[in-house]
Amino acid sequence: MGRILAIDYGTKRTGIAVSDPLRIIATALTTVPTHELRPFLQKYIADNDVDTIVVGMPRRMNGQPSETWAQIEPLAKWLERELPDRRVVMHDERFTSVLAQRAMIDGGMKKMARRDRSTVDRVSAVIILQGYMESLDYKKNTL
Repeated sequence: MGRILAIDYGTKRTGIAVSDPLRIIATALTTVPTHELRPFLQKYIADNDVDTIVVGMPRRMNGQPSETWAQIEPLAKWLERELPDRRVVMHDERFTSVLAQRAMIDGGMKKMARRDRSTVDRVSAVIILQGYMESLDYKKNTL
């Protein structure tokens, strides 16, 4: 069983998080300038045992995809095409930025550090990954 990698896609920066090999803990990995995302993913996945890629899917409050989906969908299709032996899944990312800000405040992070958008992107990716892993546990425990 390989690691799970999560992507919080942004037009300027993309937050990346990864699980441990046992898929228990979600950890912030990095923030990548979005124009460098594809080469970064190819190298990281080639060098590490990643078998699932979770892409945050932006949705509106009514559940419909948001306007950002038009930018994320090509990435998801590219991942499926370029990495056919990896599982690519979409996971709802509503409220991740708000939850990331709350987590940083609750964790005692200073105001100036919270203003760093790359930190918010990394924490958002962790929240996406943690939510996905929790959904796997829920499904496993209800079957």
